[in-house]
Amino acid sequence: MDVTGHNESAATDSPRAAASIRDVARVAGVSYQTVSRVINGHSSVSADARERVETAIGSLGYRPSRAARALAHGMENVVTVLTSNTSLFGYAQTLAGIEEAARTAGVRVAIRVLSSDDPDVVEAAVEQVSDPRSGAVIVLGFDRAGARALAALPAVVRASAAVESYVGRRAPKADNHRWTWFDDTVAAERATAHLLDLGHATVHHMAIPSSSTVGDRQRGWQRALRAVGAPVPPVIRPESWTTQAAHAAALEVLGSPEITAVLCGNDDQALGVLRAAHDLGLSVPGDLSVVGFDDIPGAPFFTPALTTVRFDFAGLGRRAFEVLGIGHDPKPEPSPIPQPTLIIRESSGPAATRRPTSKR
Repeated sequence: MDVTGHNESAATDSPRAAASIRDVARVAGVSYQTVSRVINGHSSVSADARERVETAIGSLGYRPSRAARALAHGMENVVTVLTSNTSLFGYAQTLAGIEEAARTAGVRVAIRVLSSDDPDVVEAAVEQVSDPRSGAVIVLGFDRAGARALAALPAVVRASAAVESYVGRRAPKADNHRWTWFDDTVAAERATAHLLDLGHATVHHMAIPSSSTVGDRQRGWQRALRAVGAPVPPVIRPESWTTQAAHAAALEVLGSPEITAVLCGNDDQALGVLRAAHDLGLSVPGDLSVVGFDDIPGAPFFTPALTTVRFDFAGLGRRAFEVLGIGHDPKPEPSPIPQPTLIIRESSGPAATRRPTSKR
């Protein structure tokens, strides 16, 4: 069902073809967006423009309807989400939030998966969703594919994006594009500070792919270490986001007794690190503290229960839909959402006086 717009049927007794909102705009000498604002009762229209629009509506016999309102807003009753992933917890929950908000507004959601970050693949996907008459677009710009899609999206397309906070704060202001984000940098600082407060000389970081060279979580981790003069170790970079890749990478590095605390880029990685610690005969948190990100549903049931950073991904998705302004004017400024929360459980503890060498 359409939730915004005006019908373009003329009076039934008129011999003329049905007038459109663009006909009204042409006769009144204004943009069709101004006609829409007048019909919707927005206050941001001058008295002169409002009078000309109302006169044109009367002379043309134009009658508003919801279908035309959709056109006036530059969108139909569908929002397309561009994303590189639909199964990872953060992506899936953000999509769920978008769908929930859209369903409440009576708007359908379509998903276009970016199969890779190859520029040709991204360009083809963007081209498919870039007709401003076919609906609005939401980009999940958490990774390089999403960031490239967002950069390629034409300004005429009404769009919003869930992005990393570093990207959102530096985004150029565009009349038709809106941004929302978590403050991952502050969240990572707090998680790292938690481990340092437990007496760890430094904290190692296992990174996830990012939309930029240095992701927000890596940026916050570095900032926390430098704030207290702690060493900044090399970043641990698994081959992918997966638990299996994290497990393999952890097996390679946890043999060093210098590693007493690991901040993982997400909870899936943390699970891989916990398993690698077990395989190497290391106790958690006795020999090694592990902290994740996201607070996936299984995090409290890991052995030990996982200390992690909780994000309201569904709330992020709802906000990404809200700032599009479907049915009302979009919000004028970028829009961060409430701070993530550090959930302290069993996997983080005081640094051991001396960590044993692994059994491997």
